[in-house]
Amino acid sequence: MNLNGKKILIVGAGISGFAAARLCRKFGATVVLSDAKAEADIKADLQPMRDIGVELVCGPQQESLLDGVDDVIVSPAVPERIPLVQAAYQRGIRVLTEVELAQLLAQSPILAVTGTNGKTTTVTLLSLLMQTRYPEEKVGLAGNIGVPLSETALKIGADGCIVAEISSFQMEATHHFHPHVAAVLNVTPDHIIRHKTMDVYQAMKEKLFAEQTAEDFLVLNYDDARTRGMKERALSRVCYFSATQELAEGAFVHEGRLTIRWEGQSYPLCTVEELGIKGQHNVANALAASACAFLAGCAPRAMVKVLETFKGVEHRLEFVRELDGVPYYNDSKATNTDSAEKALLTFPNHIILLAGGDDKMTDLTSFLTLVKERVDALILIGDAAKRFHEDAVKDGYPEAQIYEAGYSMEKAVKLARDMAKAPQVVLLSPACASFDMYDNMAERGRDFKRLVNALH
Repeated sequence: MNLNGKKILIVGAGISGFAAARLCRKFGATVVLSDAKAEADIKADLQPMRDIGVELVCGPQQESLLDGVDDVIVSPAVPERIPLVQAAYQRGIRVLTEVELAQLLAQSPILAVTGTNGKTTTVTLLSLLMQTRYPEEKVGLAGNIGVPLSETALKIGADGCIVAEISSFQMEATHHFHPHVAAVLNVTPDHIIRHKTMDVYQAMKEKLFAEQTAEDFLVLNYDDARTRGMKERALSRVCYFSATQELAEGAFVHEGRLTIRWEGQSYPLCTVEELGIKGQHNVANALAASACAFLAGCAPRAMVKVLETFKGVEHRLEFVRELDGVPYYNDSKATNTDSAEKALLTFPNHIILLAGGDDKMTDLTSFLTLVKERVDALILIGDAAKRFHEDAVKDGYPEAQIYEAGYSMEKAVKLARDMAKAPQVVLLSPACASFDMYDNMAERGRDFKRLVNALH
């Protein structure tokens, strides 16, 4: 990749944009970084960009930004449809993403995972499984988890592997991406405000494997109709996984044990009981990760200990503490209804549920069915509180059991503490994004944990 002497315009001052700017400068390019926000509204420190010679242009993005530009690199948060990006296409300027930059830099195979839910758990487990084949320092974990994929690809170099969590936002403007192993975990309603329709959202997910060949592998969820049908459009070799039924070939549960069956051979792993992460959705995540690792060359026997000892990731059904016999769980990663439903199914009933936030305007029917079955009290926060409240009442949930805490997590936690009694469980599983109150879901989860740990 020759960037020396080229002029690169990077659109979007975020984690990916900053990484792309650092790399482009490292390889000798002139870099302009543009963000539609005023500089005062950008929370990140921009001084490091100035220190390495990046020109910053904040505020309205004029088409003149494209003058003399060789390549445009678009950050995931920036929709491809904005006028500046469309003007670049019209001028014949190459438009890239940081994911594509990583592909150009990668000297080791990429194992990429996408899906609506389960991505972070799956890639974290997959990275640990890959350490049974490669030294720890030669296994990269990056992408949508907040670690730039491009810089990780450069750091890992040759003779390793790169495990990548990939979102639909990252794929939107991506045209050339070629992971050796790709996995699509599920496709359920999410990000409809950005992508407009489910079909467009699914198409973004399918771009993950669009450039694979017969030499590559695609791991698909047999239990999800949308992902199951992706086999018809794949050029790579497909390996299904299923948490609900045995398969002729693929990854599944046989007599209570996670099993891989491939090319006529069966490889037993750990039992569901021995698996370190609990819940039916985590059985699916573990099967997906195991299939990816196996296809990437890991020995099944070496994988067993990792499957047994991995306990999950922060903010996903994370146990915080028990107080007066009541356990508190942080599930801030549940940024959509499908993910929140999986959390509700993990506990038998008697849940005090904290939900709400930045409303994605997805249908609430299935979510509220579980709320009626399992939730003793519904505590609502953020922008979504009004719609969630109204729809819950319309759906038959008792209004007397609904509480609103405005935009205060502190008030929501106090309400839960005041009413919760054993054998109830207090669960933060918002079914919403966090941007109405926090910078991200991690900040929301940590605030919840801080408040819970301060209770007495």
